[in-house]
Amino acid sequence: MMRIAAFLLLAGTASSFVPQQQQRQQQQQQRQQQRQCHGVGASTTSCRMSADNDEVGEGPDRRAFVAQTAAMAVGASQLLDASMPAPVEAAASKMWQKVNIPFDDTLYDIDFDSPTHGYLVGARGAFAETNDAGKTWEARSFSNLDAEEEVTYRFQVVSFTDGEGWVLGKPTLMLHTKDNGKSWERIPLSPKLPGEPTSILGLGPGKAEMTTSSGAIYVTENAGRNWKAQVKETIDATLNRISSSGVSGASYFTGSIINQVRDDEGAYLAVSSRGNFFLTWEPGQDFWIPHNRGTPRRIQNMGFVEGRINKGVWMTLNGGKLLVSPPSDLNVEQFAFKESDIKTGGYGITDVAWRSKEEVWAVGGSNTMYVSKDGGNKFLFDKSANDFPGNLYNVKFFKEFNNMGWALGSNGMLLRYVG
Repeated sequence: MMRIAAFLLLAGTASSFVPQQQQRQQQQQQRQQQRQCHGVGASTTSCRMSADNDEVGEGPDRRAFVAQTAAMAVGASQLLDASMPAPVEAAASKMWQKVNIPFDDTLYDIDFDSPTHGYLVGARGAFAETNDAGKTWEARSFSNLDAEEEVTYRFQVVSFTDGEGWVLGKPTLMLHTKDNGKSWERIPLSPKLPGEPTSILGLGPGKAEMTTSSGAIYVTENAGRNWKAQVKETIDATLNRISSSGVSGASYFTGSIINQVRDDEGAYLAVSSRGNFFLTWEPGQDFWIPHNRGTPRRIQNMGFVEGRINKGVWMTLNGGKLLVSPPSDLNVEQFAFKESDIKTGGYGITDVAWRSKEEVWAVGGSNTMYVSKDGGNKFLFDKSANDFPGNLYNVKFFKEFNNMGWALGSNGMLLRYVG
């Protein structure tokens, strides 16, 4: 009876300050705003407008209602049984900390060549350097690009090893440094290159590996003056040759791939641009091997379990689904994927990373974050980025540097793992 009395007390107070029709209108507006930012497909602009509308909507009547009901809510809560379960969000972890950076553009990649020294790249020529393990960042510029030219590029990939660095941008631009970024040279790329460059990875003095949107893989050993092809057959030729293999969607291949990722041993995963099948490649193979996705949902992204293809692969799908496969024979048409228990509410998952064999992190639309402590079977919500608008696109751990972790997203969002 005491609980019922407390509930009636609060309900009566609410109705005395806000008419039911006004309450319904506010609830409808909130649901519309949530739908605008729902899923990874939502634009950053719409999410930002939704957040602004929330602030504008805090009129005097609503503030008065909140202020006056707060005190009564505290008194009523004392009547409730202390053993009642806490809200779900109260149990959510908060294991990441926001780091301030000198710009608010979308961030795409981060890399370190020592425990303290690293670089960060993003949209509109965003480029920053840290010398204190990422606690503070300073904006940098490229000596061979003027300010007006630099802002037109979207720098998507950065890779550093022992002071030698590579940066890849769009429109197509490749930059290389041998002196920790003090000076940069532009690497010329042939107009006959199949597809656009999609990634670059430094492998040692003068050596790097580059991929393209057509599935080509090249290696240079003289700082980009010459490139040697590692795949002998194009994906188009491979699919035409094995068109009767039964790989669903292969006949609709448009000639380009997305979400091309490399494991620690040099193996690759790639997703067709339509998201209807994926491909794998290992060093020494002459061509890519296509695989069925095993689901009607479109593939959003893929990657490796613990950073290695022989440990298994993960796959995210439309609707916030996450599937994980155990180690599989790369010659089979379909992997044995198992769906993870992750309650995203439909928000898209953009990236997943293993911090250890047991600890796994997933990030996605509306700055959502999830953590698994059982190797990716079940995930729980983490509220580290709850208070910030935008989307997270990348989560990355550096095992060689005490497993430090970073999450990157829109609006200059940079989060550091604090555990």
